[in-house]
Amino acid sequence: MSGKSAAVELSGTSRITAFPLEGHTVAYTSQSSDSRGLGDIAVIGVTDPAGTGETLWRLAQEFCRARDLPDDHARWIITQAFRVRMTGSYEPPGRWAATISRRYELPGLFSNHDVLLTGVIKLHRPTVT
Repeated sequence: MSGKSAAVELSGTSRITAFPLEGHTVAYTSQSSDSRGLGDIAVIGVTDPAGTGETLWRLAQEFCRARDLPDDHARWIITQAFRVRMTGSYEPPGRWAATISRRYELPGLFSNHDVLLTGVIKLHRPTVT
């Protein structure tokens, strides 16, 4: 099933990539659908607690006009996160919690992901003493 769904809470400790995107801070990590640890699920969200994952879909509609299809919008969102990670933006594994507002199943594997989860991600930074 693709599209909007009831909010789901997730949390984990994994590599996080945080980056600015059109006035928002976005965080990207991945999860695995099974024990193989392939990272086939992209978890991408804005970090503003008052924000919403729909912000990412609105940006995709605005900037991905080649075709106005949800599959293209999902790929655009993943591309923004994946390109930042590939160009050297890196943070060590960290704890995070996410409120996922949309699950989107891609029609095929894209950048090693076949599922996109969007929402709000809270990064838990260690306290420096």
